[in-house]
Amino acid sequence: MKKKMGPIEKSEMIHAYGMLVPTVLIVLLIVLFPLFASFWISFKDVSISDLRKAEIKVTEKFSKKPKKIDDISIIEYKFNNFSKSTSILNVSFTDNFPEGIKALDWPKSCEVDHKEIKCFLGDFKPKDKKKLKIQVVAQDIYFNKTEKPKDSKPIVLGKSKSKLYNLNLNFKNFTNIFSSPDFWPIIKVSFLYSFFSASGSLFLGILAALLLTSTFPGRGIIRGIFLFPYIAPIIAVTITWVILLDPFFGTVNAILKELNIINVPIHFFGIRDIDILFLGLEFKFPVALTFVILFESWRYFPLAMLFILARLQSVPTELFEAADIDGATPIQKFKFITWPLILSIIFILFLLRFIWTFNKFDDIFLLTGGSSGTKTLTVNVYETGFNIGNLGAGAANAVLVFLILIISALIIIKLSPKE
Repeated sequence: MKKKMGPIEKSEMIHAYGMLVPTVLIVLLIVLFPLFASFWISFKDVSISDLRKAEIKVTEKFSKKPKKIDDISIIEYKFNNFSKSTSILNVSFTDNFPEGIKALDWPKSCEVDHKEIKCFLGDFKPKDKKKLKIQVVAQDIYFNKTEKPKDSKPIVLGKSKSKLYNLNLNFKNFTNIFSSPDFWPIIKVSFLYSFFSASGSLFLGILAALLLTSTFPGRGIIRGIFLFPYIAPIIAVTITWVILLDPFFGTVNAILKELNIINVPIHFFGIRDIDILFLGLEFKFPVALTFVILFESWRYFPLAMLFILARLQSVPTELFEAADIDGATPIQKFKFITWPLILSIIFILFLLRFIWTFNKFDDIFLLTGGSSGTKTLTVNVYETGFNIGNLGAGAANAVLVFLILIISALIIIKLSPKE
C-alpha cells in the first residue's frame, strides 16, 4: 500500500514546489518565448521596417522670412508619415511661435492662443504627407530677440497599431516558401550537408579514437593536436581553408599544378558542380558543397573522438585479450566488440551533430556565402529576414527548420538502439 503523506510532508512538498515555480517560469520564458515569437511572426506579413515605431516627422520654416516690422510672412509645417505599412490615427499638433510673431490667419482645424497653436490633422495613411500654413506678422520685439521658429520643437501626438501585434494571421509566407522554385533544392542541400557532415565527423572521430586508444610515445601531444580544429576560432579556420583552396594563390592548387594533375586552377568554393563520367554513367559532382562538407567533418570530428575514446577506455581489456587468444583479426575485434559497444554513443552523436549542422549558419556563410549550390535553410533565413528585410518570411523559414529537426530527431531516435 502507498504510504500517505503526513501534514508536515505535505507542507514541505508545497514549499518545495513553490520555490521551484519562479525557476520553472523563467526557464519557460527563456525557452518558449523566442519560439512562440518565431511562430507568431511567421504568420504575419511584416518587414524589419514594421518593427520601428510609426511616427510623424515635422519640418517647419518661413516660406518668406520677415525682414522688418509688420512684414507678413507664412510659417509652413510639413508632416510626413515615413512608415510604409502603418497608419497613424487622430494626429494632433502643438507648437509655439517665436516671441514677436503674431498669427493672422490659420486653418479651421487649428486654434491659436497667443503664442501657442494647436491643430487636429486627422489620420495619416502609410507614406502620407500633409502641409500646414500659418500667416503671421512680425512685430518689433521679434527683431530684438534671437529666437527662431525651429527653437520650439513641435509636439505631434497620434495612435498607431503595429502589424506585428494585430490578429491578422495568414499562410502567405509558407505559401511563398513552398511555391518558390528554390525551395526543394535548398531542402536537398540542407539534408545532404547535415547528413554527410555528421557522418563524416563521426567517421573521422572513430578513426582518431581507435588510433589514440593504443599506447605510443607522444600520444598526449597528438590528442592535443587533434583537438585544434574544434577549439580554434571559426573565423581563423575558415580563412585558412579559403586561402589554402584559393584558385590564384592557394597552396592546394599550386601542389596540384606542380604534380601535373591539373592545368587550370580550381575554385573549390566557387564551382557549383562538374560533370564526371564513371562506369559509363555521367553525373554532376557538387564541388563547393563537397568541400564545405569536408570542412565541417574536419572541424567537428574532435567532439566525436572524445566521446568515443571515453567509451572505448571504459571497455574491459579482458575482452580484447580473449579475442587475441581466439585469434581474432583487428577487423573482427572491431566488428564484434568495439562496434556494438560504441553503437549507442554513435547514434547520440549523430543526432546531436545532425541537429547542430542543420542549424549551422556561420560555417557556410564564411566559406561560400551560400553561393555555388551551398545555400541551406539557415542561410535562407538570414537572406530573407535581414538582407531582404522580409521578417515574416525569415521567421517562416526558421519555423520550417524547427519542424524538420523535430521530425528528423524522432526518426533517428526511433532507429537508434533501444539501450
